[in-house]
Amino acid sequence: MTQPTALDIPSEVQQLLQRYVKETRTLLGPQLEGIILYGSAVGGEFLPGRSNLNLLLLLSAYEREGMKRYAKAHKRWSRDQFVVPLLLTEAELTKSGTPFPLEYLEIQEQHRVLWGRDPFIGLHIDRTHLAYQVQQGIQGNLVRLRQRYIEGGGTEEAITMLLPLSLTALLPCLRGLQRLAGQPALFQSDALLTAVRHMTGLELTGLGDVLELKRGIISPGPVEVPRLYERYAGDLDALIKLIQPDGTVAPR
Repeated sequence: MTQPTALDIPSEVQQLLQRYVKETRTLLGPQLEGIILYGSAVGGEFLPGRSNLNLLLLLSAYEREGMKRYAKAHKRWSRDQFVVPLLLTEAELTKSGTPFPLEYLEIQEQHRVLWGRDPFIGLHIDRTHLAYQVQQGIQGNLVRLRQRYIEGGGTEEAITMLLPLSLTALLPCLRGLQRLAGQPALFQSDALLTAVRHMTGLELTGLGDVLELKRGIISPGPVEVPRLYERYAGDLDALIKLIQPDGTVAPR
């Protein structure tokens, strides 16, 4: 597992994380065993003002009063783009036949311990359900995309907001496809898309365009936005069809 020597995020965000660690240790007390940062903040693609801060809190047990104290504090932390953390015990992480191999592999391969123990050192993650979770993740993404399109009235503004959010949720699934194919998972988005294109034989122009939209590189107008939506949704549908019943990935 490769980790960066320093967090590639603004100093003010690092200071924010330091305050978070100090307060969370006080709130949860002895039940807290570790605070682990994962996601774009350790993957080199953190976008200030856009990216969330994802954390895993390693607990020895779930003590209700501590959870209640944390819940009150989280309302404040959420304003600084902290999402609700994963709350797990080591027993849950090490349970055989885990139904969440994709999430655990993502964190294991790219994370930073902010405080306490690292439960991922030497951890074997059962991949039995990986193919199912990857396929379900991509299919669910497409279903939610259609739902949110309707919720947003199909407007240009709604589409340009929902497509980057959809891509953010999709990237772990693309790395899941790499793992199913026996390839190392890539966390840099451009390299990931290039590798998946080569692996699948798909052009994935919709995914590439949405990545540029997410980064603010392109600003498609009212004529192009619906076309971008169709290209992106078509890419998702094509990816779903590549996963075989035996868990392998069949290139087009």
